[in-house]
Amino acid sequence: MAPRPLLYYITDRKVFPGEEAERRRHLLEKIAEAARCGIDYIQLREKDLTARELESLAREAVNTVREARRPRTENRELRTRLLINSRTDVALVAGADGVHLRSDDVSPSDVREAWKCDAGAPARETASQHPIIGVSCHSLDDVTQAAKNRANFAVFAAVFEKKDSETSIPAGLSALQAACSMGIPVFALGGVTLANAQSCIDVGAEGIAGIRLFQENDIAEVVRTIRG
Repeated sequence: MAPRPLLYYITDRKVFPGEEAERRRHLLEKIAEAARCGIDYIQLREKDLTARELESLAREAVNTVREARRPRTENRELRTRLLINSRTDVALVAGADGVHLRSDDVSPSDVREAWKCDAGAPARETASQHPIIGVSCHSLDDVTQAAKNRANFAVFAAVFEKKDSETSIPAGLSALQAACSMGIPVFALGGVTLANAQSCIDVGAEGIAGIRLFQENDIAEVVRTIRG
């Protein structure tokens, strides 16, 4: 029996309608929906926020995920993990499960050292004692480096041509397949839809990552379609 595909929701509150407060509310509702439906990872990727604003939102997101996943926490393998984009300091203060790094960001070893030094902080009591670390990769060299640095997984993009993008050149399924042979779990990102997600799994992807895929669809339907 093949392992179930992992699912990785990347947030973008700016696509929701309304003013900032309404967008924030929509985002937290989507995060709760994702956690209830068994999404494996949620990356809080709100890069335009100040550190203070991001910390506030991250704390709300951590609480939202915790409440939404409460009936499922007895099985730790089914828990939704919340990662903060790039900001290890915010992840630690907010009590998140880890971070997602750029390919040119600090190294996973630096994140783990910071996490270790902060192990006694109150927030750590309710989050992971060992950070989950994902890395964005746009080439096979990036994936090789992520594996060498002992990241938990790589997010490889862009696999397909992205909607409304004139600058992104898709890597294609052959490049994704090569990335999946580098000794690290790989998520497929970029232009992935309900129609082509299975093709990514077929060439070796551990899972599927996306923004629009989750924000523009009913997440329960996404889970049913991809996991079967």
